Amino acid sequence: MQPEEQKAHSSETAQASEETDSSASSETTGPTRPDGTPLAPEEIQHLEQLKQTDREVRQHEMAHQTVGGPYTGGASYEYEVGPDGKRYAVAGEVPIDYGPVPGNPTATIEKMQTVIAAALAPAEPSSKDIQVASQARQYLLEAKLEAAREQSEMNAARSAGEATTEDVTATPNEQAA
Repeated sequence: MQPEEQKAHSSETAQASEETDSSASSETTGPTRPDGTPLAPEEIQHLEQLKQTDREVRQHEMAHQTVGGPYTGGASYEYEVGPDGKRYAVAGEVPIDYGPVPGNPTATIEKMQTVIAAALAPAEPSSKDIQVASQARQYLLEAKLEAAREQSEMNAARSAGEATTEDVTATPNEQAA
């Protein structure tokens, strides 16, 4: 570039920068409606409440998903359109599979421990979250009882097997005497 061209280019760049700055400052005066008109103070307050609710709802559902792992599904949300025309989550849910594992009390115990933790993972569990945790606790207790019963049966079978073995080994010795 020739020195004169450089001066003209820098002058144009500075002018463009000033225009960008002035348009940005008019845009940063506050939130606007979809048509570009500024929001009233009460609308701004409502918008801030919607943004806060949206953050809380998304964090709540993410806590379920993070802790629940393979037993949770994707989150679904209910939305409200704010005065700025954008959608904000105001409620949500994450499906949790909290059914027992048929025929496998040990797997059910592990699953229910995860499900309980997932249901109660948010800072403020909902009444539905508490219900799911309660049902999972019931399944957990039933699975623990079933596992204990199975273990008891196995121990009894082992004891019976050992007693039979002792009887068999004692008989030849008695015959030799």
